[in-house]
Amino acid sequence: MQDQNDGMTDISTKDRELIAVLSENARLPTATIAKRLGLSRTTVQARIERLERSGIIAGYGVRLSEEYERGLVRAHVLITLAAKALPKVTQALAGMEEVRMLHSVSGSFDLIALLAAPSIGALDLVIDAIGALDGVEKTLSSIILSTRIAR
Repeated sequence: MQDQNDGMTDISTKDRELIAVLSENARLPTATIAKRLGLSRTTVQARIERLERSGIIAGYGVRLSEEYERGLVRAHVLITLAAKALPKVTQALAGMEEVRMLHSVSGSFDLIALLAAPSIGALDLVIDAIGALDGVEKTLSSIILSTRIAR
């Protein structure tokens, strides 16, 4: 069964299963992945290479332990921008290591940033720095108390 992926390339159910396995642990040996998916090792290797070449798999990263993540204070910061400030503010936010993720959104806010800092004080400084950026009109912050579902 083939599904369309934004018109870029066809991606099968097995490809989606492969992506899910790699998302859990991209360092698993190809033979282990093949066994989990019921495919040959060479088929898995070929699928990984095709997904990388097509840009569906853009890279691999580090997933931090739950223990380490629990030690960080995280927050969502909703940001309202002045007209035409998006490129400049996005560039400034990209330079802040505490900004883990940045989303453009619809509604009364323009962006949502996910922040992570080692303490409330450090988080407060980052939120203040975001509010002081040229082009940021308003922010609204919510500290994350716990994560109920993470995939």
